[in-house]
Amino acid sequence: MAGSVLCPQDCRLRNVPALMDIERMAEILATLGVKLKRDGDSLEIDARHLSQSKAPYELVSQLRASFFAIGPLLARLGVARIPLPGGCAIGARPVDLHVRGLQAMGADVHIEHGTVHACIPGTSKRLKGARIYLDYPSVGATETLMMAATLADGETILENAAQEPEVVDLANFCRAMGAKIRGAGTNTITIAGVPSLHSVDYSIIPDRIEAGTFLVAGAITRSELSVFPVIPDHMTAVIAKLKAIGADVIQDSGNRLRVVPGELHIGTDIETLPYPGFPTDMQAQFMALLTLSEGDSVVSETVFENRLRHVAELNRMGADIRLKGNHAIIRGVPLLSGAPVLATDLRASAALVLAGLAAGGTTSIQGLHHLDRGYDNIEGKLRAVGAKLQRVTSEAIASDAIVTPSPVPIAGM
Repeated sequence: MAGSVLCPQDCRLRNVPALMDIERMAEILATLGVKLKRDGDSLEIDARHLSQSKAPYELVSQLRASFFAIGPLLARLGVARIPLPGGCAIGARPVDLHVRGLQAMGADVHIEHGTVHACIPGTSKRLKGARIYLDYPSVGATETLMMAATLADGETILENAAQEPEVVDLANFCRAMGAKIRGAGTNTITIAGVPSLHSVDYSIIPDRIEAGTFLVAGAITRSELSVFPVIPDHMTAVIAKLKAIGADVIQDSGNRLRVVPGELHIGTDIETLPYPGFPTDMQAQFMALLTLSEGDSVVSETVFENRLRHVAELNRMGADIRLKGNHAIIRGVPLLSGAPVLATDLRASAALVLAGLAAGGTTSIQGLHHLDRGYDNIEGKLRAVGAKLQRVTSEAIASDAIVTPSPVPIAGM
């Protein structure tokens, strides 16, 4: 959606989920003069009348990804003013890599009163190609700078770039609009700037994290579950860890994976890493699974410093997890028990839903605003394959919650 700002014509994105983050990004783009129209899972975006260079803080503060608009805005208008997105539930995600990269491309960038002010000096109003080394392979910085470079004057080389499939998908989207990008998916991306981009009709890749979450749902409930459409190559690390603890994952066709549950008889160690390593966004879900795996496991979170807050909630359900710094030491238990728990972030909320499906008794999960940021109707999809869960509002539960009266095997699909 941020990349569509680069195009002064109509764009259509397909396979767009109904998520709270999508709605927030749409609101932010609308304040900049972009027209958006939803049609099922398609989103029509018209940025030809892009008129505002400043995004409102009250919206940006709700969505860190909104900061990605700074690159396209700067490239299109020559000026951008984006409030700092502030803190995050799972840890700090500073924007210094974005800022230094834009400065290397000739932008004047300074931070004043909590807002990042960026402008292109001179009369050309075009950024200049540059060679940029990222101190860390940040997905956000890679995407911001890659988008900005598509309309720059000259060639930009991003070294130590993020290699995630989402970076490749964004590069393919920009290429479909006429950008000249090569090397996406490797640690070096080269972008040759072009004067302008054109209209596009583009389908977004399936969400590998949502798919991985459903594979874990099958494994944790000892249920055979088929998930599609997926891109199996994007899920190599997740599939390997599922197999390591006793579940099998079979590729039934080019875009379908089937989890065949087995006895979770082996613990395993997991260390989150940038792609192609094990994704930090699957850490919480796997921790829920490991609580029911025989033996000991160690989960090390290396990407975000505050992404283990679900440990306390899983322990409330009977898990045996000890924390030591950024390491969680898990000793498998025979059974979890239902309990009232609080979701602290997006992936923690998914992990608690999975734990609730496998636990004895009833689990109520509060904090669903986190879940709705990244999962489109997860309860409906799980109910469709036999899960017993519902979203309720009552005086006993202060806010919306998912209640899982479990355990129940999920029906094969």
